[in-house]
Amino acid sequence: MGYRVINGKLHLIEDFQPYIKRGKNEPQKPETSFKDVLSSKIDKKESFIISNHAAERLKQRDITFNEEDMKNINDGINRAEEKGCKESLILYKDTALVASVRNRTIITAMDKNDSKGNIFTNIDSVVML
Repeated sequence: MGYRVINGKLHLIEDFQPYIKRGKNEPQKPETSFKDVLSSKIDKKESFIISNHAAERLKQRDITFNEEDMKNINDGINRAEEKGCKESLILYKDTALVASVRNRTIITAMDKNDSKGNIFTNIDSVVML
């Protein structure tokens, strides 16, 4: 479980409706219009997920973000995605965030004091906001 950030606001992933299984007589593949596909692609650019691990680290290290901070982090993920990045270190204010750009997920977070002396591996880019 984790959190999804949509338009800078935090939502529990559990808040989203589960997939409803269709009966035998109903079509298995739901009809999707161009408008639905387009809006889902646009919405994808407006949100990201904070993993359970990252949420715990943010809480342990007393790191809080407001709505504007969340939007800035989302913009950083969007910029990394435009450049073709897969795993990024996002440096925002005094916080280091490791993100899976492909999955639009914050994997872990640490503040300036905790990041000293650490080595970040398995990243292909750094986004400085």
